[in-house]
Parts: sequence; structure tokens; C-alpha cells
Amino acid sequence: MDENALKQLMKLTQEGQFSSLEKRITSGGSAAAQSVRITHFGRSGDTLLHYAARQGHSDIVEYLVGVVGMDVEVHNNDYKRPLHEAASMGHQSCVRCLLQRGATVDCLKKADWTPLMMSCTRRNLDVIQELLSHGADPALKNKDGWNSFHIACREGHPLVVQHLLHVAPDIWRTESKIGRTPLHTAAMHGCQDVVRILLERCCPPDSIDSCGVTPFMDAIRNGHVSVARLLLETHQVSPAATDNVGAQPVHQAAVTGQDEALRFLVRELKVDVNQRATGIQLTALHYAAKEGQTSTIKTLLELGADLHARDGKGRSALHMASVGQHVDAAMALMQLGLKDSEDASGTTAQQLAKKPDAVRLFESGLQ
Repeated sequence: MDENALKQLMKLTQEGQFSSLEKRITSGGSAAAQSVRITHFGRSGDTLLHYAARQGHSDIVEYLVGVVGMDVEVHNNDYKRPLHEAASMGHQSCVRCLLQRGATVDCLKKADWTPLMMSCTRRNLDVIQELLSHGADPALKNKDGWNSFHIACREGHPLVVQHLLHVAPDIWRTESKIGRTPLHTAAMHGCQDVVRILLERCCPPDSIDSCGVTPFMDAIRNGHVSVARLLLETHQVSPAATDNVGAQPVHQAAVTGQDEALRFLVRELKVDVNQRATGIQLTALHYAAKEGQTSTIKTLLELGADLHARDGKGRSALHMASVGQHVDAAMALMQLGLKDSEDASGTTAQQLAKKPDAVRLFESGLQ
């Protein structure tokens, strides 16, 4: 078949026009069927079977495999099989059809993702149950060390999480390659119901990943105060734990500009807003300035941050804003009354400014 004819078949497949597709392939005889079996389209390398599975056209899937003779394990350029497509899009009938036709339930695409992992991104319990009933292994890990349970916890669907725990009760005892647990994942994404389920399973609430980060820290630095409160109230986790570089939750919230989380830490938990990270002695104000979090700079000052605090190298928040080339943050600090001065090495914030806007700010004499 020529290129235009094949593109027409692709269009019919995507639109689910089974009768028209069947008629065109049949009229082309064995040569047309052979072309369909071997043709991959575009950069993705998808086949008609990939398109049919992705769109959920189970009648076309059955026809292409059962009549045309397409390989149920055909893969595209990412090594995705039709089963990956059907599972990721939540098409149970296509999943069942492909499995009944002999598709490998735990086939791998690039990065070692299985169809079950991909179905967990869609929160589709029916498809997940279909795959599990055909022997899918929820404990298999991808290249990052995540298994299907990690992914389900990220998506935050309680029924999916509970079902995976039902079929594999110890699956929560898993860590990614950087030591992150499902509790870290759920806390980071604000999945409060899943966090509660995991805590009921006695998941260690203060476990640390390879960077020394706890689930409480993950919740705080992503602004999920309700999750942080749950961890604190039910398991008395530490709001002052430090990661591997000595930063506490108050510093991490400043980095990501989580003003509500900062108010929670300082006003409710009585965390010292001027607490210094061990090592380089940065305060939350330093961190906020370095990341250009202008709004958070103002919030920190409202909470009692010391505008004139210096780190272990004698640098002020203005130095940090200049290091990050954050003009708005530098301007806010100057307007609040912070003057430029030398650090321990004799360097001023103005000397650290490289971007034209930052240079002009200092030259304007605002300081």
C-alpha cells in the first residue's frame, strides 16, 4: 500500500471506523494486510494496533490481531506495546482483549514501566484489577526504583491504594533508588487520604530519603499544611529535623515560597524563624532571597525574620538575591531598608550582580 492509503487507515483506526477499515484492508488483499503488519508511523513508531488500543477501539484491536495477524507484542520506538497504551488510557476491554490474545502482562517500555504502572497513573481500578487477575506483579520496579504502589500513592486514589495493599499487603515496604518511600510520595503530592492509610499500616513517619528529607519536610515544602498537620498530630514527627545539608522545614518552605506553611511553622509550631541551617548558617530569609521569592521575603519579615542576619560567610539576604540575579527580590530588600555592604571576603552584593537589570538597580542609588 502507498503512504497515503496507509495514512487513511491510520485515520480510520483513530476514529474507530471499523467497517471502513476492514473493507479497505480486505480489498487490498494479502499485500494490504502485510503492509499493516509491518508499518510504523512517524517519530513515535506507533502501529495501527497502538492507535486502536490507545483510543479504546476493542473491535479494531481484535480484528488487527485475530484477522490481520498483527503481533500483539509489537512495540514502538519507546518500546511501548499496545497493552501499555490500553492500560495507560484506562481501556479495560482492550486490555482484556490483548491479554486474552497472549500479551505479556508485565512487558516493559523504556524506563522499565509496566502496563500496571501506567494504569496506576490513571486511577482506573477496573483496569488495575484486570491486569492483576492476569498475574501482573505490583512489586516490579522501574529504572528509578518506583513500583506500581509508589505511583498509586502519587496519584492519591484511596481505592487503588487499598486494593494494592489487599493483594500485596507488604508492598508499602519499598523504597526508590534514592530512598523515598510511598509515604514520601503521598506527602509530597498532598494526598492526605493516602497518607492516613499508610500511617495506619505503620509506615515509618520519620523515614528519610538519601537527601535526609522526611515526609513532613516534603509536605511542608510543597505547601500541604493539612498533610503536615496529620503527620504531626498522629505521629509527633519532628518539625525541626534537618536534611543532609542542615536545612529544616522552615528553610525548605522558604526555598519554595510556601507562605502558608511558614505561618504554620512559626505561629502554630513556634519554630524560630531565624533558625540557621547547620554548616553555612543560612536563615530562611537567605534561602527566600536566593530563590527570588519576593512575596515570601515579606512574609518572613512579618513573622519576625531578622532583615540584617548574616550567614557563615558574612553574606546578607541582599548578597543572596544578587547571587541568584533576582532583581525583584533585591529591590524588595532594599525598599525594606537593607543596605548593601561587604561580606567576610570584602564582596558587596552590587559586585555579585551580573544581569543588566540587577546592575542598573544598584547603580540607581536605591540603596
